[in-house]
Amino acid sequence: MKIDTRELNEIQRIANAAQTRLDIYRTIHKALRALLSDTLVAVGRMDVHDELELAQTTQRTLQMLDFLRSHLGHENAFIHPALEARTPGASDHIAHDHVHHEAEIDALAAATTALLNTEAKERDAAALVLYHRLSLFVAHNFEHMHVEESAHNSALWAHYTDAELVDLHNRLVASIPPEEMMFCMRWMVPFMNPGERAAVLADMRAHAPAPAFAAVLELARPHLQAREWDKLMLALG
Repeated sequence: MKIDTRELNEIQRIANAAQTRLDIYRTIHKALRALLSDTLVAVGRMDVHDELELAQTTQRTLQMLDFLRSHLGHENAFIHPALEARTPGASDHIAHDHVHHEAEIDALAAATTALLNTEAKERDAAALVLYHRLSLFVAHNFEHMHVEESAHNSALWAHYTDAELVDLHNRLVASIPPEEMMFCMRWMVPFMNPGERAAVLADMRAHAPAPAFAAVLELARPHLQAREWDKLMLALG
C-alpha cells in the first residue's frame, strides 16, 4: 500500500479536528493497536515445542480474539445506529468489514485451538501459517480503524454535539461487563499519552467506585515506566 498526499492531508485534517472535538475512537483504538501488535509479536516468537509457552500464547491469542469480537458488537450496537440515525448509509462500508472480521475471528480462533492439538513435527509449519494469517488480520484492522477515525468521526462531528457524543460513549461503556472493562483498561491505560491517561483516570476516579479505580491503577502500574507513573500521580494529585 502506498500512502499518497491526499491520505496524508486527511490524517492531518482529522488530527486537527480531534483537538477540539470528542474523538470516541482514540483511546480504545490505541488499546486495540497495542493488543493486536503485542499478540502478533508473541505468536511470531513463540516456541511451539515448549508446552507451557504454547498454552500461554494460544490462550492470550484467543483472549484477544474474544475481546475483538466483543468490541465489534459494541460498535454494532451503539456507534452504527447513531450514524445511521442521522447519516443513513454512513456505516455500510464498516458494517460490511465487521461481518468479514467476525468470520476471520472465528477462523483464527479455530486455527489457534487446532495448533494446541497439532503433532510436534507439524507445529512449526502450523504456527507460521497462523502467524501470517494473523499478520493480515492485524493489517486489515489497522486500515479499518483508520476509516472509522476519519470517515466515521467526520460524520459524527457533523451531526452530533460533543454532549451527545459523551452520552453515546457513556452508554456504550456502561454496557461493558466488569471483567471485559478491566481487560480493556489493561491495554488502554499504558498505551495512551500522559494527558490522555490522566484524563481517563481522573474521570474514572470521579464516577467509578473507589475499589474499581484502585484496581485499575494496580493493574496498569506494572506496565508503566517509572517516569510515566510519576507523571500520572502528579496529574492525579
